[in-house]
Amino acid sequence: MTFTTVLYHEIREENDFNPEHPSPIDVKQDYDDILPSPLFVTLEQFEEQMDYLKENNFHTLTLHEIKEFYMNQASLPERSILLTFDDCFQSIKEYAYPILKKYGFHAVSFVVTGWLHDYAKAFNPKKSVCLSKQDLKAMEDVFEYANHTDAFHQRKNESTSHMMEATDEAFAKDLALCNEYVPVKDVFAYPFGLFTDRNVSLLKQMGFHLAFTCENGKNNAHTDPLLLKRNVIPYFLTIEQFKQIVN
Repeated sequence: MTFTTVLYHEIREENDFNPEHPSPIDVKQDYDDILPSPLFVTLEQFEEQMDYLKENNFHTLTLHEIKEFYMNQASLPERSILLTFDDCFQSIKEYAYPILKKYGFHAVSFVVTGWLHDYAKAFNPKKSVCLSKQDLKAMEDVFEYANHTDAFHQRKNESTSHMMEATDEAFAKDLALCNEYVPVKDVFAYPFGLFTDRNVSLLKQMGFHLAFTCENGKNNAHTDPLLLKRNVIPYFLTIEQFKQIVN
């Protein structure tokens, strides 16, 4: 028995998206970065992908179902898929939420709590703007929220994140700060998909049951639940390639 996890970051209408121009982020934390083009999909692509899942009777998993699968050997429904969205940018509320709700789909958003703005901002397709807690509250009928750090979602270079260089004490404190807000307190997603063995060990010590990487592939009963695979869905993916990933 296997399940596939897919990962989205940002969605744009086709006429608002230029793959030649990476998107600057707008977050509460004092941190500047850009979101590269492969982490976007167009609204048209996203609708086509969700329509395919609906027409072919895919079951969108909850985190509870996955925990039961690993902890209690529970069965998963046929054609199970986990939909995940990292970082809580505005487009998940503007575009993803209405489509997911229309189809009765469930999804997970991994929250960087230090990035959440204090108030809702007007949608700005020119930047990758983070949502507010008020925004997330309004989507609880579709999304569940889990830990993506509080202040450690910062890149040092292409292969190293701030989290990887932090002491265990600092990482544990950061996880606890994020868990003060997110309802799902035992599930984590590694920022940028980067981590060390020490990070994994600390998650286990702190009682985390699931953690998601950005490594492509399917998950089965033998996959380490703290090293779960997720398939990033980039803008250049064709619908046929999407079908290959989820089937």
